[in-house]
Amino acid sequence: MVRFFVALFALALALPAAAAQPPRVSISDYGQLKTPLPYPYDEAANASAQTDKALAKAKAGKKLLMIKMGGNWCGDCRILQATMDLPEMKAFLGRHYEMISIDVGRMDKNLQVPARFGVKDKLEGVPAILIVDPASGKQLVARADVAALADARHMTPQALANWLAKYTR
Repeated sequence: MVRFFVALFALALALPAAAAQPPRVSISDYGQLKTPLPYPYDEAANASAQTDKALAKAKAGKKLLMIKMGGNWCGDCRILQATMDLPEMKAFLGRHYEMISIDVGRMDKNLQVPARFGVKDKLEGVPAILIVDPASGKQLVARADVAALADARHMTPQALANWLAKYTR
């Protein structure tokens, strides 16, 4: 019987922690977002240095690192950022993630950042999201999900919040 409980305890430790409950989003459609929509990407930033700094900060804060890749020309990127800027989303994301935004130009700039975490082929769309465990440096988002928000404007704000919450711990 003791072996059973020891095995059960070991199994529980091996399983990933359940995701946090997503916040209830205060808007029901993107037409309710404050305009003008933000331009979230610093086109002159040193993406590699920015990533190193954020990875260290995430590790120290025991948070996950969210790397949001896109361009200021991208409507979905701007909708995603405006949704993430809602007070309830900002508080939720701040508890779980250290976040950075990386400008990828027209899919031809700063691609060393996703490559560093195993995404070496061309990005399929933006915004592209990498969620990294700073302890291991490994990407947590399945490769198929990296570009899942590239069509963010066709998701509801709550569906977007739910997607962002599923990788929390």
